[in-house]
Amino acid sequence: QVQLIESGGGLVQAGDSLRLSCAASGRTFISLVMGWFRQAPGKEREFVAAVSWTGGRTKYADSVKGRFTISRDNAKNTVYLQMNSLKPEDTAVYYCAAGDAGSYANFDLFHSWGQGTQVTVSS
Repeated sequence: QVQLIESGGGLVQAGDSLRLSCAASGRTFISLVMGWFRQAPGKEREFVAAVSWTGGRTKYADSVKGRFTISRDNAKNTVYLQMNSLKPEDTAVYYCAAGDAGSYANFDLFHSWGQGTQVTVSS
């Protein structure tokens, strides 16, 4: 199992930026696909971004493409989500997730989740 701890959430204004971090422990980080998901009040959890174990491949939800960037530092066992040009509709609890190779194509295969960090964007 993998332990994940997110940080970096907060209250910002529309147009601002935030960087979320997720520190992983408990398994070899480099073997894991890492992702970010979010859940807004009254809505289901949705995919935001994912990065392959090398960091060479990334994918994004259409709603964040061009504004958010996922990256990872395998030396620090950490994955990041840089969020620029934030919008009120980005308000949600953001969750870090880890999975094995298949997770990159099938998000249902993510097996470890962090506790979440709140991001609130005011208009």
